[in-house]
Amino acid sequence: MLVTFCTFALMSNIKPSLAKGTRDFSPQEMVKRNYIFDTIKTVFRKYGYAEIQTPSMENLATLTGKYGDEGDKLIFKILNSGDFLSKVKPEVLSQANSNAIISSISEKALRYDLTVPFARYVVMHLNDISLPFKRFQVQPVWRADRPQKGRYREFYQCDVDVVGSDSLLNEAEFILIYQEALSNLGLKDFTIKINNRKILSGIAEVVGKPELIIDMTVAIDKLDKIGLEGVIKELLERGFTEVDIERLKPVILLEGTNEQKLDSLKTVLSISATGLKGVEEIEAVFDYVNSMLKSDSSMNPNVELDITLARGLNYYTGCIFEVKTNEVAMGSIGGGGRYDDLTGMFGLKGLTGVGVSFGADRIYDVLQELNLFPESAAAGTKVLISNFDKEAERYALPILQQLREANIAAELYPSSAKLKKQMSYADDKHIPYVILIGSEEMNNDVLTLKNMKSGQQEKLTIAAIVELLKVN
Repeated sequence: MLVTFCTFALMSNIKPSLAKGTRDFSPQEMVKRNYIFDTIKTVFRKYGYAEIQTPSMENLATLTGKYGDEGDKLIFKILNSGDFLSKVKPEVLSQANSNAIISSISEKALRYDLTVPFARYVVMHLNDISLPFKRFQVQPVWRADRPQKGRYREFYQCDVDVVGSDSLLNEAEFILIYQEALSNLGLKDFTIKINNRKILSGIAEVVGKPELIIDMTVAIDKLDKIGLEGVIKELLERGFTEVDIERLKPVILLEGTNEQKLDSLKTVLSISATGLKGVEEIEAVFDYVNSMLKSDSSMNPNVELDITLARGLNYYTGCIFEVKTNEVAMGSIGGGGRYDDLTGMFGLKGLTGVGVSFGADRIYDVLQELNLFPESAAAGTKVLISNFDKEAERYALPILQQLREANIAAELYPSSAKLKKQMSYADDKHIPYVILIGSEEMNNDVLTLKNMKSGQQEKLTIAAIVELLKVN
């Protein structure tokens, strides 16, 4: 089959290539990616979350109108099957408006994120799930974005959400989930930032510009990138006055411990019930975290109240999260927040939820740069059994099975070949051990085990080899 395929490719003069914005993952990369996913999933399950999966494609009507005009443009549409143009009216085809044509020739699309499919899932399965419903989902999504370094058209999202509960205990547990999962991956210095949409709304109220909350937060969110002068310039361009900015400065430059920041905000927001409610919610989250950690001194999350954090204000209504590593230069490696009407887009009003996500691709880059992947994360086959002739092959088969029954990843070289070729195969696959079986080994039932890293060889029984490989 492979020969036929290769011959066809050569005859057709097809040059293999990838669709822009997509990637292949080698076996070595997949082992590392699965190490990340498995580590994070283990923590999700520990906190009571169950995994679901949704289809790669959704009805186009399910996705459109949920991400704004710019987001809708990035949805990958799927052409209807068959002669899809035959059902399109000539007057529609003659229009310059491509959107009118798309609705006639495409009924499905690749999912843009995991949140909207999750909302659809909850509404469709409301009678089958128990509220609060705690789910996690690790699947690829697709966006028709312009590919560039670190941005792909196909990438994985790693989401965890609870819907049907307004308890701030959920927000507190997400802090612990971030702390535990990232620590288990080997990260030591990262900051879990938290803010609250209500605090930002309160600040806009105090300044007297509640209608400009988005403009205000977009500007102050850039403080790290453009500095205070840049933020002031942008605020002025967005409709704020010098007087407004003088009121905003103490908030933008808020310093001190989390407790000191909250005390300052209580004073600044004293005339805003909404703002004070946001402060109260942050205090409750901190109180939950402190209470849960009383019996676990080993977990000490670095949580920072950051008033400039303003991600996702179009849909977040309460607490907002963002996680940044301090060990390498990298953007956020996680984020999320509280949304009060997740399922409202599908007609089910008033079902509040909160969720966060892990940036698996960025986490991969961080672990790679810091050399934090354990050797076990790159482990594949642990031992290769040599194959010199048919007699040695038959002798090796029960040994091969004995190794696998002991949960040791083992291979038998599939055909007789020169030792150099078999050793090169072991080196290429980073197989740490090779069992050599010649006539002497078969006569004495004592095998030669070669350590590929040190080059050391020793003669051992199969039982001794099994025990050695179990612990190495």
